[in-house]
Amino acid sequence: MAVRPFIHYLPSEFHLDFIGVRFYPMMFSAIITVVALVSIMTKGFNLGIDFAGGVLLETRSERVVNIEELRNDFQNLNVGEVAITTASPDGRELMIRIQEQEGGDQAQNEALKKVQGALPSDIKVVRTEVVGPKVGAELMIDGALAVALALIGIAIYVWLRFEWQFALAALLSLTHDVVAVLGLFSIFQLEFNLTVIAAVLAIAGYSVNDTVVVFDRIRELLRKYRKMPIADLLNLASNQVFARTLLTTASTFVATLALLIAGGDVLRPFSIAMTFGVVIGVYSTIYVAKPILIYTDLRREDVPGSGNAPVPEYERAPKPAE
Repeated sequence: MAVRPFIHYLPSEFHLDFIGVRFYPMMFSAIITVVALVSIMTKGFNLGIDFAGGVLLETRSERVVNIEELRNDFQNLNVGEVAITTASPDGRELMIRIQEQEGGDQAQNEALKKVQGALPSDIKVVRTEVVGPKVGAELMIDGALAVALALIGIAIYVWLRFEWQFALAALLSLTHDVVAVLGLFSIFQLEFNLTVIAAVLAIAGYSVNDTVVVFDRIRELLRKYRKMPIADLLNLASNQVFARTLLTTASTFVATLALLIAGGDVLRPFSIAMTFGVVIGVYSTIYVAKPILIYTDLRREDVPGSGNAPVPEYERAPKPAE
């Protein structure tokens, strides 16, 4: 008996009332946004070495180093976080970052000596660099600027491709996603480093991809149905692409979840951000981006080509009496 692909078990078109229940998800989104912003302003972030500063060591060995064993050896040194990443494809070059120590330069030098003393004899230190808090602050500003420019660039792209209502909806939806992810790291004080910034940018790209697909279907239906109410039209567009949304989201979520489970400590902040971001991105497309189109007074006249479209025969026919 042949096994049918999962896609054949999904209906070709759903009949869910996304827009009719929009009030409750939008209230939920407002609460999430407020809580996240309050946490960011009051608790801040648990900054990793990239932002908080510390010591960077570059090492080289003639053999492939077991990073997990080395990381376990460093845990007993009482020097705080020690991040280890490979710097070469063969795994013989490592980048070791030691978080900034309390107590000034003397404490920093003592931590550096402890780490160097714990290294096996066949691992040689080829470079040592101190990353100060000033450099970390500059990286934080650059990361925030990168996220802001990405959001603005995406909004401009959507504006040029569609109309300003769509651009505003996309910008607010993506801002909602970014704030939600940052709030997650602030509330639970998860380690916040450069990989999280990379994940936020990836989430923005993933979310806008799904949003543009739905917007394209909305524009197509605006040109096709001249009498259908906007709320019903948005529902129809959501239901027509919902099967595609389920499949792409499920496949991406499985990949990010596998990375979260088996990716290790170094990739954990990135994996958490991506796994949560995939879910919140799809949610915001359905319950943030499209409802905003209603409140921005989207009209058919705003979409080129929709005002001159002929009225379909079934829309001309009178509805049967109830």
